[in-house]
Amino acid sequence: MDDDLISKKELLELKGISYGQLYRWKRKNLIPEEWFIRKSTFTGQETFFPRAMILGRIEKIMDMKEDISLNDLAGVFSPGIPGMKIKKTELVERKIVTQAALEIFSHSFPGDGMDFDGALICYMAQRLLSSGDITADECAAAVGCMKDNYTAFSGKNCELVILRKLGVAVCLIAAAAGEVRFEGGAKIIFRESIGACAQELKLKL
Repeated sequence: MDDDLISKKELLELKGISYGQLYRWKRKNLIPEEWFIRKSTFTGQETFFPRAMILGRIEKIMDMKEDISLNDLAGVFSPGIPGMKIKKTELVERKIVTQAALEIFSHSFPGDGMDFDGALICYMAQRLLSSGDITADECAAAVGCMKDNYTAFSGKNCELVILRKLGVAVCLIAAAAGEVRFEGGAKIIFRESIGACAQELKLKL
């Protein structure tokens, strides 16, 4: 089985949670429907999850559920903050992004303010620069890719993926937990869940 996936049985045993808890969290929208992946195995149909995302999500739920109601947690894990407006400079002042990331972002997004999706793209630009594997030009291209394509995934879990071959980088947005296949000689140099970054950002704002 794909190392990027974890079976429901293994997940319940590893995290010490019950079937009922897992599906209650699903009903409360703490765990996205698309993370429940049905696959055929030699024993029949089984449910699997994207390993890194589900383990991280359950750890956060278990850490926070004593202090925050499940309904409020659903707000933390939702994809955005409706109606939010923030000044660009405030992201730098609050040390959420660096000036370098803001300048790259501003080439594609002029103006003084931004909504949550804009702040998220700026935050992703910061993550790209912080990785140490992405050049400023590649970061700018990724910002442009997110500007053109992220709204098509609004409310859904997706990933930003950057490939490089022979020194040329290609950016794409893919459905989370989906397989990404590419030609020989290309290498993934960055792959991160945009949904997970959105959750991190919401806790910083």
